Amino acid sequence: MGNSAKQRVLLAPLDPVHDIGLKIMKRHLEANGHETFMLPPDYKAEEIIQKAIDEKVGTILISRTLGYGVAELLAGFVDLADAAGLRKNVRIAIGGMAIRPELAAELGFDAGFGPGTNPDEVLAFVEGREYVPDLSKESKQKKDISAGYSYRYKHERIGQLLDKIVDFIFDWAADKTSPGVIRAEIREKMLRAEAVFQAGKVSEHEYKKALAELQQAYLEHSDETVRKFFSEGIIPAKTRPLSGSELASLEEYVRETESRMSIKRVQHIGENPTVFIQYGTGCPFMDIAHIKMGESWGADGVVHFDPSWGARTEGFLSGYLTHEEDGSVITPENLRQIKDSLHSSTLWQVRAHRGLNTPETVLLAGAIGADLTKINIAYGAMGAGTDPARMCIDGIAAIKYAAKYNLPFDVVTNEELAGVPAFKAFAGMLVVARLARRLGAKPILQPLFCYSPEMMITGGMEDNYVDFNAAKIMALRKIIDAPMWPGAPIGFLTQTEDRVQSSMTTGLHAALASSLGVDAISIASSDEAYSGGPIVAASRVDTLQAVTEAFRFFGHTKIQPTAKAERHAGEIIAGIQKVLEQIVEKGCFVQAMYDGILGAPEDGAYPGRVGRGRVITL
Repeated sequence: MGNSAKQRVLLAPLDPVHDIGLKIMKRHLEANGHETFMLPPDYKAEEIIQKAIDEKVGTILISRTLGYGVAELLAGFVDLADAAGLRKNVRIAIGGMAIRPELAAELGFDAGFGPGTNPDEVLAFVEGREYVPDLSKESKQKKDISAGYSYRYKHERIGQLLDKIVDFIFDWAADKTSPGVIRAEIREKMLRAEAVFQAGKVSEHEYKKALAELQQAYLEHSDETVRKFFSEGIIPAKTRPLSGSELASLEEYVRETESRMSIKRVQHIGENPTVFIQYGTGCPFMDIAHIKMGESWGADGVVHFDPSWGARTEGFLSGYLTHEEDGSVITPENLRQIKDSLHSSTLWQVRAHRGLNTPETVLLAGAIGADLTKINIAYGAMGAGTDPARMCIDGIAAIKYAAKYNLPFDVVTNEELAGVPAFKAFAGMLVVARLARRLGAKPILQPLFCYSPEMMITGGMEDNYVDFNAAKIMALRKIIDAPMWPGAPIGFLTQTEDRVQSSMTTGLHAALASSLGVDAISIASSDEAYSGGPIVAASRVDTLQAVTEAFRFFGHTKIQPTAKAERHAGEIIAGIQKVLEQIVEKGCFVQAMYDGILGAPEDGAYPGRVGRGRVITL
C-alpha cells in the first residue's frame, strides 16, 4: 500500500486511441488505495478539465503519443488548466512513449514519465513524495557459472580414455617449459615485489632495483618488438599511449555515466542463461563505452579480446595503450583501467586461449581481478594458431594459474568454424576439460552454436538450425556433468555472406540455448562480424534487446527438437569415443594434433606454426 492519504486521480488519454498505460496505472493506483476516474480516448481538453473540476481530483494523469502539432496541443492543455484555476490545487503529469521529464517541464507539466517507467514512480508522484527505487529488485549479483557441477563422467568409457590421454600429457610435459611459461614466472615475481613495496616493507629504491632486474630477465625471453619498446621506446605501428588528459577524461566519463546509469536485466526467468558481450575495439575509451552500454542494457558479463598480433608476439608491452586495429592491447595498466570501470555485478573474462602469452595472460587476469578466462590447447593449436607442442606446455601452465586464482575458464571449440566436425572439436575440448580437473581448475564447455560449417558441407541443417545445435548439448550432457556456455558467439556464421550476424538470429539462438538449459551464452553486436569498422551503439543495444525479447517471448516454454537431434547426439558421442581411442593408440596427445586426429587439413584444420621450436627441454 502507498504511504499517503487516499487521493482522487483523473486518468485521461488526450489521444485518439492510446490508453493502455493509463489502464495499467489505474489498476496500480486502486491497488494502493486511491480513487480513480478513467476517461475514454479522444476527449477534448475542455472536457477533461471539466471532469477534473466536477470530481474534485488532486491529480490529473495525461497520456499522449507525440506527432505533428502535439506539443502545441499539450501546452494548450496546461494553459487551459491554468485559466480554469486548477493549478492551485491540482498536479498534472504526462506519460507516453516519447515523453521525457525535460520535455514535460518545458510544456508546463509537473512531471513526465517515459518508456520503462516503474508504476511505483507514478504512485510516488500522486502521493506527493519522493520516489525511492527498490534497489533490491534492480540489483544484480555475479553468477558463478561453474557452481553446482560435479564434473562426474556419465560415459564411463570416454572418462577412462580421457584419463589415459591426460596421463600421456603429464608424462610428455614433465621435462619441458617455454619462454611464455618463464615470462609468466617472472611476471609473478614482479607482482609480488609490487605488493611488498605497496605494503611498505621495502624502500622505493629497493623496489625499483628489483623491478629493473626482473624486467631485464623478462626481456631476455621476449621478442625484439617488446625489447625495443622498453629499451628504445619504439611503439608498434598503429599503437600509441593515451595522454594524461585522455585518461582524466575517461575517468570522468565513467563517473558521469555511472551517476545516471541504471542496470537492466536481460533474463525474464531465473533459468535464462547469463549473457556475455565481447569488446576489443583497440581503444580503452571505446571499450569502456561499450561495456557501460552493455551493462545498461542487461549484459551480465564482458569478454576482453586482444589483438591478433599479440598472440604472435613473445611478451607484453606496458602502459595505457590504444590501438587502431582489431583487439585491445593487453597491458597491466589497460586491464586495471577496464577492471575499475566495471559495475560490481559484471562478470569479466580475459581470454587467453591461443597465443604465445597464454600463461601470463591468465596470471594477469587473476591478479588484477578477472572472474573468468578462456583456455583451449586443441583450438589454440589449430587453424593457423600456435604450434601444438608450445600450446600444450603454455596451456598447462595457464590452467595452473586459473586454478590458483579460482578462475573458471571456457574451453571453446571454434575449430569447427573451419569445418572440423563437432565430434573432433569436442574430443579436444573434453581432453582439456579433463586436464583442467586433474589440475584443480573449473572448465566450462563451450560448443559452437550456429549454422555449423560441418552441416553446411554435408547439408545436415537444411531443415532447421535446432536439431544439430540441440544435439551438441544433449551429447555433452550424456558424457559429463559440467557447465555449458555456447558461444563464439551464438548465431555466428548463420547469415548470408553480406550479413554474418543479425539480432533476430541471435535472439533465436539465445531462446534455443535457454530452452536447452545452458548456463551462459556469448552474443555479438548485429554489425560486429561484417561492418569492417567500429561497432555502433544502436547495433549493440538492438542485439541485447533482441535477446531480452526472445527470453520474454518463450519464458518457461521449450523449443522441441525432432527425433533427428537424438540421432545426431548419438553420432557425436560415437565420434568422440573413436577420436579418443585414436589418440590413446597414438600414445601422445601433441602428436595426435600434428597428425590431424583432432582435425585434418581436409577439415580445414592445420597445426599452428607460431612458436614452433621454442619449447625448452629441461
